[in-house]
Amino acid sequence: MSASIYSNSQFTDSPYGLKLQQTIIASSSSVVIPAGINRVYAVVIGGGGAGSTQTTGGGGGGGAGGYSAGWTYASTSVTVATAVAGTSTAGAGANGLPSIYGMVMAGGGSGGQNSVNGGAAGGATTATGNASTISYTGAPAASGQLVISYAGGAGNTAGSGAAGVSSGGGGGQSGVTGSQTATAGGRGLICGGGGAVGTAGTNTGGAGGTGDLYAGGTGTSGTGITFGGGGGGAGISSVGANASANNGGNGGDGGGGGGAASTLGTAGSGGRGEVRLYY
Repeated sequence: MSASIYSNSQFTDSPYGLKLQQTIIASSSSVVIPAGINRVYAVVIGGGGAGSTQTTGGGGGGGAGGYSAGWTYASTSVTVATAVAGTSTAGAGANGLPSIYGMVMAGGGSGGQNSVNGGAAGGATTATGNASTISYTGAPAASGQLVISYAGGAGNTAGSGAAGVSSGGGGGQSGVTGSQTATAGGRGLICGGGGAVGTAGTNTGGAGGTGDLYAGGTGTSGTGITFGGGGGGAGISSVGANASANNGGNGGDGGGGGGAASTLGTAGSGGRGEVRLYY
């Protein structure tokens, strides 16, 4: 005899058997909680970091936004991270913005750096550079693409963004001759964007990290500097966008990191944040 939780009508993924009552994506709005409900369970997602672009070669993918969850007092106000735009100006991508409801907060992912390095994932606060931040669980920050953590560190030329609940952005390649391949965003629930490459030879941009729920965007491949953009990382609510030419794909809704661009292409934007309320 066998049993499956998926054929049990009483089974639910909702925390403590509560029901998802509100999903909030507006950047700042008034929240109406029914009378008599003093506490709610909140899932809060920070915004993804934007990818970066470089004058020559490729930039790094943006890190994923943080994931935090827990009980909080019922509040009538909320702040949800808006998407941060990628640009065609050489330099670091914009860091993702934080989201907060009551006493539950999540930081944004780091933007792709002003180099070939990606951005780290956000924890309870916003990440900057190679290292993530401490998560709401108390899990420590992490640095480097080889360390799996709650919030993953940034990728580089040698490896993809680190895996985690929120993962790091992939690294680009600085070479301008020969065949070059950028690295992918890390795996996770919410994922970092892929790195980029811009060479006179064959370019293969890194894929955005593929999440537990949605896929990351694909990088582009072709000969010459008009190829090599990195795909956007998967968000908690949607897929990451595919790269186009040497431009990065946008991160998925719900914290996906933006894909990197190469040779002054336009980097992908970080995905917006999100707040889910259960009661």
